[in-house]
Amino acid sequence: MPKRSKANGFARPVTTQRDYENAAAVARRLASQADRDSAAEKRLQSLLRELERYDELEEEEQDDEEDLRYSGPRRRWSDNGSDGGGSDDS
Repeated sequence: MPKRSKANGFARPVTTQRDYENAAAVARRLASQADRDSAAEKRLQSLLRELERYDELEEEEQDDEEDLRYSGPRRRWSDNGSDGGGSDDS
């Protein structure tokens, strides 16, 4: 099994909830290390930026979904004229 290469200070973009959870776990692990080298510190900062960017995108998507919902007046079943009494046309 080949050894893992050292951290290069960059983090890949976080695009899914699974990516977010994995990046958060790595960030917690890096944050708990007392003897971080400069590359690990850069990677931690990069991960935190990507996590923040993902949070902002999630908030924007929630706002967009709220904007797409129907915001007109709510109607009740009785508003459509068929209240069960029917219309007498005779």
